[in-house]
Amino acid sequence: MPRSLLIGGFLSLLFLGGAALSLFWTPYDIEILSISSRLQTPSAMHWLGTDQLGRDMLSMVMMGTRTSIAVALLAVGIGMGLGVPLGLLAAARRGSLLDEVIMRGNDLIFAFPSLVIAILITAVFGAGAMNAIIAIGIFNVPVFARLTRGSALSFWSRDFILAARVSGKSAIRISVEHILPNIANLMIVQGTIQFSLGILAEAALSYIGLGAQPPIASWGRMLADAQTLASIAPHVALVPGMAIVLMVLGLNLMGDGLRDLLDPRIRVTRT
Repeated sequence: MPRSLLIGGFLSLLFLGGAALSLFWTPYDIEILSISSRLQTPSAMHWLGTDQLGRDMLSMVMMGTRTSIAVALLAVGIGMGLGVPLGLLAAARRGSLLDEVIMRGNDLIFAFPSLVIAILITAVFGAGAMNAIIAIGIFNVPVFARLTRGSALSFWSRDFILAARVSGKSAIRISVEHILPNIANLMIVQGTIQFSLGILAEAALSYIGLGAQPPIASWGRMLADAQTLASIAPHVALVPGMAIVLMVLGLNLMGDGLRDLLDPRIRVTRT
């Protein structure tokens, strides 16, 4: 098993475990403020210290992990759920008007970064985690659509696809029964990568006030609140910053490891 997969899996499971644990228990209630305990450095009572409102940083990170994972997971689900079928449909109708419309629509979405889409959505519906999910999810659609179309096209000239066409199967049925299983490994790897990018996007949106709103904990908002305190209490900024770094690093390493594990060409080369 690739070492990157082991390291990435360990880091990812560590944060996933913390997020799952926060559903039932955290060391302290993050909604209870303790001004007398504000800006304490890490200690036996508060392992990661406290913030400017006296809230336990470990509890905040655990709750922020849950927010980041939920937003990124739902956003990737939207992107994959819409992008993969569109990519398969475009590949099945290669060269047609439908293919052109789908791909030019993807180009149009790519012209607007997720942050710009979030600003537009927020201007209409207001800031919030759900709007962040929609914005990141919309940006993920063309990513999966393009990858799916490019991967699917490489299979349409294969002999087993030609045999399926001769047997009378429709293009949609061939896409679902024969092509999708063969490109599923690529979708899994890309999903892992987009998941890590979703974590970064959620943190960025929360940092500028467009993501999850109080009292929901968010790594990005923790960084925004700590930017004026970095000189007197560095841990307030370092804790959420390192959480983002380690989470994204773990997901990227896991994506690389999955690619090495699932790609037969890489396995043959290394053998």
